[in-house]
Amino acid sequence: MRKQIAAANWKMNLTLQQGEELLDNILSKISSVEEGRQAVFAVPAPYLVMAQQKVAGKQNIFVAAQNCYSKKSGAYTGEISVEMLQSLGVTFVVLGHSERREYFNESNQLLADKINIALEYNITPIFCCGEPLAIREAGTQNDFVAQQLEESLYHLSAEQLQKIVIAYEPIWAIGTGKTASSAQAEEMHAFIRLQLQDKYGIDVAESITILYGGSVKAANAKELFGQPDVDGGLVGGASLIADEFVAIINALK
Repeated sequence: MRKQIAAANWKMNLTLQQGEELLDNILSKISSVEEGRQAVFAVPAPYLVMAQQKVAGKQNIFVAAQNCYSKKSGAYTGEISVEMLQSLGVTFVVLGHSERREYFNESNQLLADKINIALEYNITPIFCCGEPLAIREAGTQNDFVAQQLEESLYHLSAEQLQKIVIAYEPIWAIGTGKTASSAQAEEMHAFIRLQLQDKYGIDVAESITILYGGSVKAANAKELFGQPDVDGGLVGGASLIADEFVAIINALK
């Protein structure tokens, strides 16, 4: 069975003290995660060391960076390299989140470069893809997502691809309170898996974890995660509430 993952994306929220309190609260309720499941905390960069210390020794609980740069090192003031992340023991990095694409103009090609360097340093990319509302309303979401996959991932070997987690985000459902129905989520997840199958074969496609990201909360997590091709969630606002995120972890297959 594919890895089932609940990934918390704190975005640009919480002070250090609030972050510590939230993690302590969650970890007091879930001190380890059973085999086949993973909990991942994508925290702001200043909190990576704190979070790593909190989850040290916890079974199947990990820390992610929310972004990295596409170069190994150099004169890139304010950026964070994967070498820095590796030195902290960070094992995941979120790449291509819709907010990075929209506000910072991150292109599919730039994301391909970021994925390459993350894999070089044995850091697992959580690669985000998904369509805005105008694309969904035009009915061209499949073509839009297929292009994202092709331009950012299809240069990879099958072995490399199997080291990646994909997160499908219907952008129109992020932070809006709207959620794609479980049927809509499954439809796109199945489409993504079919695209991977066409390119890499069924065995590779069936091994890739695909998360749903779009207003996941405790109330809808079990139904969403119960879909055959939905392997967990990339969770925004609900991950900032301890009881909500604990319930989401518990809703994993």
